[in-house]
Amino acid sequence: MNIIETNKLTKYYGKSPGIIDVDLTIKEGEIFGFIGPNGAGKSTTIRTLLGLVHPTSGSAFIFGRDVTKFGAEINEQIGYLPSEVFYYDDMRVIDLLRYSGSFYKKDKQTIEKRIKELAAYLDLDLKRKIDDLSYGNKKKVGIVQGLLHEPKLIILDEPTGGLDPLMQQRFFDLLKAENQKGATVLLSSHNLGEVQRLCSRVAIIKDGRIVKTEKIGDLIEKNHKRFKLETKTKVAKKLFSMNGIEDLVINGNVASFLYSGPISDIVKVIADLDLVNLLVEEPDLEEIFMHYYGAK
Repeated sequence: MNIIETNKLTKYYGKSPGIIDVDLTIKEGEIFGFIGPNGAGKSTTIRTLLGLVHPTSGSAFIFGRDVTKFGAEINEQIGYLPSEVFYYDDMRVIDLLRYSGSFYKKDKQTIEKRIKELAAYLDLDLKRKIDDLSYGNKKKVGIVQGLLHEPKLIILDEPTGGLDPLMQQRFFDLLKAENQKGATVLLSSHNLGEVQRLCSRVAIIKDGRIVKTEKIGDLIEKNHKRFKLETKTKVAKKLFSMNGIEDLVINGNVASFLYSGPISDIVKVIADLDLVNLLVEEPDLEEIFMHYYGAK
């Protein structure tokens, strides 16, 4: 079953495009990554899915229902964490979360238990006022608020800002646990490391358009490999003038580069060198991402 499905989803702000012809299909039970730099169209896509902005054209369905027609009903089953969280500063954390929980069709005891469990897991003090919290602790409030009703779909827009590395890992573990219970997750981020660690598939968005959607493993495997080699003598740049080599850096006897092409071709070049060391490894998602953006 497809939890999210869009068809040529497009949003213009006046004459300026936010997203153009976005096609996404996210299956039930997936942790799906959505990556791109700020301004690429990630947040516009999410806001359109949530019914916060209306599409200029195209369509979007969540749980098989049109988001423009059934937005209120759909959002009852969605947990959303925006990139920036804003609250009434004078409220205590517990009062805010209880108020948020009152909007869902769950009894008070269930909500109360869920709030306390999540707060304890994230080391969040429920008695403090919102105004007294650090940015990271306000983000924790947003996490609890988004998960307290045990949503079927969790949508996260740059979720880890303000969280220290240990709390980020705890948050990732929490997401995995919710996913194992059946929740589908859409994780929008420009932090490629967290997407690589968490997600099974990823879509790359550039200038409002999806440029690639693929399994994380396949995306890495089908792309460049990182070569680093050391020779006994100075490396000649002309040896690496073949097609498929990018980001060539030569420092005396050491050369490193990305290569995409038949392995047999690059092996022929390397075989003629008087090697001391050779390292061949898969590129991380960061390098793949920069490749799609044409960055050097």
